[in-house]
Amino acid sequence: MRHGKKFNHLGRKTAHRKAMLANMACSLIEHKRINTTVAKAKAVKQFVEPLITKSKEDTTHNRRLVFAKLRSKEAVTELFRDVSSKVADRPGGYTRIIKLGNRLGDNADMAMIELVDFNEIYSPNEGKKKNTRRSRRSKSSTAAPVETSTDNTNEEE
Repeated sequence: MRHGKKFNHLGRKTAHRKAMLANMACSLIEHKRINTTVAKAKAVKQFVEPLITKSKEDTTHNRRLVFAKLRSKEAVTELFRDVSSKVADRPGGYTRIIKLGNRLGDNADMAMIELVDFNEIYSPNEGKKKNTRRSRRSKSSTAAPVETSTDNTNEEE
């Protein structure tokens, strides 16, 4: 029975699962988005969000706690230098999962997991849409004044 077991084991032994999640979290921090299956994306989200929360406060203790999980100096440095400054004012929800469809080979549900603040397309503060509504033009302002000539060209006939 699996009473009270809340996380997905992903069909792997404990050591393999921890190593896989650490590698995926390092890739997510380094590349800002990765493509994987939906189940792994949900597992990585649960794994990486507490680490990002710890990175908001740059102390030696927090760095050691994060390094114990990630096992990569480069990823820890990137997390505490770049990522933490972007998410400093965000109260949570640092990642986004977007479903992509099914994989060709085995029909697995695929998803893209990305860091929310590093996506320029979806971020509401940067790149606001320009207002495309235009005011109606009045006829007098758009029409060029027509020159009325006093000379009749028909008189030459």
